[in-house]
Amino acid sequence: MEKTGIMRSNYAPPYLRLLWRMGFDIPPPHFAQFWQNALFTGSFYAIAWGALMYFFIWSKTAMSATAMLNSALIAGILFGLALASYYSYGKRKHGLPSWQEFKPVR
Repeated sequence: MEKTGIMRSNYAPPYLRLLWRMGFDIPPPHFAQFWQNALFTGSFYAIAWGALMYFFIWSKTAMSATAMLNSALIAGILFGLALASYYSYGKRKHGLPSWQEFKPVR
């Protein structure tokens, strides 16, 4: 992936390197399917963003729990779709094969 010009932090983000060290066999984001990227990044973002918003803003307001959950869910969906689209575009732009077709050079 280095030869494509994609930055290392983009094809091997810190969370993914940590999961690899823990023994998880997860493809880099550019090789994962669109729905996998959307679901993973959207879920993580919804939880992290929702928690931060709750502790710094929402806990001081009269916002209902339903509104908080809906806001976090919508933010997660939008972020997940945006990031999955970005990785999908990068895959097409650099002509990367699917993960099943990929044969790493050793």
